[in-house]
Amino acid sequence: MNSIRPIVDTRDGRVHGRVVDGVYAFLGVPYAAPPFGADRLNPPRRPDSWSGVREATAFGAEVPQLKPDNPHWAALLLAAFGGAPDNVTVFGESAGAMSVGTLLGMPGSDGLFRRAIAQSGAAHQATPATTALRIGRYFAEKLGVAATHEAVAAVATDRFLSAQAELKADLLAQPDPERWGAETVASTLLWQPVVDGDVIPDRPLARIAAGSAAHVDLLVGSNTEEWRLFLVVSGLIGQITEQILTGPVSVFGSMSLAAYGLPVDTALAAYRARYPEASPGDLLAAVQTDWWCRIPAIRLADAHVGPGAATYMYEFGWPSTAFDGLLGACHALEVAFVFDILGKQSEPLLGPEPPQLLADTMHAAWISFASTGDCGWPRYDLTRRTTMCFNTTSHIATDPRAAERALWDGIR
Repeated sequence: MNSIRPIVDTRDGRVHGRVVDGVYAFLGVPYAAPPFGADRLNPPRRPDSWSGVREATAFGAEVPQLKPDNPHWAALLLAAFGGAPDNVTVFGESAGAMSVGTLLGMPGSDGLFRRAIAQSGAAHQATPATTALRIGRYFAEKLGVAATHEAVAAVATDRFLSAQAELKADLLAQPDPERWGAETVASTLLWQPVVDGDVIPDRPLARIAAGSAAHVDLLVGSNTEEWRLFLVVSGLIGQITEQILTGPVSVFGSMSLAAYGLPVDTALAAYRARYPEASPGDLLAAVQTDWWCRIPAIRLADAHVGPGAATYMYEFGWPSTAFDGLLGACHALEVAFVFDILGKQSEPLLGPEPPQLLADTMHAAWISFASTGDCGWPRYDLTRRTTMCFNTTSHIATDPRAAERALWDGIR
């Protein structure tokens, strides 16, 4: 590979990348044919080959549909770019972490990666087929077409996307669990992986508990105050009242504690005991943090533990100083530390002068895990539940979230 003009031969043709800060970058390399025309809403098809050298120096257009064959494509091309196909780590945050959790339970991904990292997302978010069919019918009605694959695929992309937004607005305006399904109302996510019995044979967490990812090392964790990001930035944290918090789901939707499955009185008593100075908005953020991220991370680690591959757990607790310190250790805050990119446009979320030592520590741990499968702290097991707590001064804790884990037992 020429370091000045890096060119790589792939199975579909030659690509020309660039070097950025000593790192080779190949961007916009097609992993499937464009999903339009006959390929619209169909399984991905191998891209057409090309002659000459294709520029791979900028990202391509964002694809309007999920491509589940990405890991297959990556495995095929890794060797051409100097990678090791038998030492692949899949790695995601938030919805990306939920995608990782889904892959861990998919038969089609077996053997395609050696390790997985799930930050602030796990293996809970999958829609039952019956709920997906119902939402699909609502979507077809919104489009004004028959509820068939062919009819929906024939709709223009612009109308397709606007109808999705309209249906989301309907959900938020009338969050009736009888109409949408209880978990759809809680998550407000109409479009998620579907348990279809084939690509996703069962809920990913159940598949993982049965051993589907027994050969994959796992690093999973969450941030201490995940959902404050959304409530603080939107201004909702100061608008949540006791009436909203304890009100009916059919009126208040995901702002109602009842949306999350815990009995309201039980939830209020438990969270007020833990956070005695909390406002109604603070309490909602704490419940949503546990529902969305903390409990799913714990359940994923519990399901994955076994005699085979390693399991590691972390919690990120450094609080941002941005937004007058209201964010806490919120969603996505750890990303700049993991990639060691503090100061590179990270100030709006992190505030000034975040601790570089913490970035050094986390970046090294992630690199070590991806390279060797060892994070540098003891593995997680069902006896001690060892968790690395990242902060200005990081420390190892034993089962630090026992109370939350017990509270949500049998519910989440």
